[in-house]
Amino acid sequence: MSENVNETRTTVDLRVRPATIEDRPAVERLWLMFRHDMSEYQGGLPAEDGTFRSERLESAFTGDGWAPYLLTRGDHLAGFAFVRGLDGPVRVLNSFFVVRGARRGGVGLRAVQEVLRRHPGRWEVAFQRDNAGGAAFWHRVAEEVAPGEWSRTERAVPGRPSLPADLWLSFTVSR
Repeated sequence: MSENVNETRTTVDLRVRPATIEDRPAVERLWLMFRHDMSEYQGGLPAEDGTFRSERLESAFTGDGWAPYLLTRGDHLAGFAFVRGLDGPVRVLNSFFVVRGARRGGVGLRAVQEVLRRHPGRWEVAFQRDNAGGAAFWHRVAEEVAPGEWSRTERAVPGRPSLPADLWLSFTVSR
């Protein structure tokens, strides 16, 4: 079976939709999985109650210029995406998460492409230098949506001088 057939089968039932306030409890549980994954690269341990910092989660649902998205495959949750900067000149894919059981089959690439297309214009995406899988994924995304027309820069992590600089990709998404 070819890789394209496999990819089509795993993404055919993918749905990307705006997350509603009713979705928030489910997104909060997905957030814990996301933060657990990111703790490998960013450090940080959960608080006494088992939660991680959640300012971005709160902003995604209540902040001006933010939009939360929920990813589903059939009847199952597959991940989320948080976009910020919708009220400015550059959109930022602030957080993006695909549940491990849905990875490696094209779900993430297709989902992120759909989120990006919903908001054409200038985009930035950050990831941790030590996250080799994430780096490969985000470079593939940039090349798919803006072939040869993207850039990569390093930026210090605000308020976290002990962490290595993040890598940022910049590109433009057309209508």
